[in-house]
Amino acid sequence: MASQLRLYLVTDPELCAGYGIVDTVRDAVRGGATMIQLRDKTGDAAERIAVGRALVAALEGTGVPLIVNDDIDAARAIGAHGVHVGQSDCAPATVRAQLGPNAIVGLSCETLAHVIDADPSVIDYVGIGPVFATATKPDHAAAMGLTALAEARAATRLPAVAIGGIHLPNVASVLATGVDGVAVVSAICGQADPFTATMTLARTIAESVSPSNRACA
Repeated sequence: MASQLRLYLVTDPELCAGYGIVDTVRDAVRGGATMIQLRDKTGDAAERIAVGRALVAALEGTGVPLIVNDDIDAARAIGAHGVHVGQSDCAPATVRAQLGPNAIVGLSCETLAHVIDADPSVIDYVGIGPVFATATKPDHAAAMGLTALAEARAATRLPAVAIGGIHLPNVASVLATGVDGVAVVSAICGQADPFTATMTLARTIAESVSPSNRACA
């Protein structure tokens, strides 16, 4: 799970509108994205299912998991690998009960307390953030910053991915906190060339987590 969180793409239908969600995801995976989350808070269930099924087809044979944001029924209809929920969404235990032991269940954690309360017997990974302010989720909680991110990461043995305002210039500093990976939206979605944007991110991530860099941190 930790390696699959390395470069986690969360889709945004508005940012991807010009290029297309499916084409954005296809190019991102070619560039090195390791997990995909289908997040669409504005479309209806039928639209999510249609896009999700197209993503399943595009991801076939890549080994990259598809996660659906906060919609168990859509995830089941799509044949997705799991569901990611927030603190005010459906309880992780409910997701686990409905999707079974093999599903991937992720939980957003906005505070240290959220991370401490995350149950490793139910949850496969936590998404910690927002690290920095981000325009892709206007109603997000206050940005926690790198120090709080490091404290939250140290408080759990669950695999952890950082999210919120993460772009190429700050990727290395985020990974230095000990998280297993970064989740991005606008760093890939809406870019003129999603493949190159992802490849550049993936290269920077690989350099940041290399043994030599870890030893010097």
